[in-house]
Amino acid sequence: MDGNVWAYRVTVGRITDADLTGFKVEAADGSIGKVDKHSDEVEDAYLVVDTGPWIFGKEVLLPAGTVTGIDMDEKKVHVGLTKEQIKNAPPFVRDELLEEDREYRSRIGGYYGMFPGL
Repeated sequence: MDGNVWAYRVTVGRITDADLTGFKVEAADGSIGKVDKHSDEVEDAYLVVDTGPWIFGKEVLLPAGTVTGIDMDEKKVHVGLTKEQIKNAPPFVRDELLEEDREYRSRIGGYYGMFPGL
């Protein structure tokens, strides 16, 4: 992955301050859920995705750098990962995210950062 995993790439079509809550999230091999929460913090942006029944109602944290495209008309966010890669990600821990736990974010960023080509 090029650059900061916690920053949107300029090529994804991100519109500053646009609310992505409720947008469908598409992995490289199909739908994975919808955006439950998102952050646009500079160098610390992310999506919290509710996977619904796909991974037994689990939520996952996706750093903004995993986003490969945003379709505002279709209300879809595309990520450059497979369902399996997302399913195998470190567990999402809301309390650690809210407390801005640097070790937790480092672990999440390290996992997603190991996939070349994002």
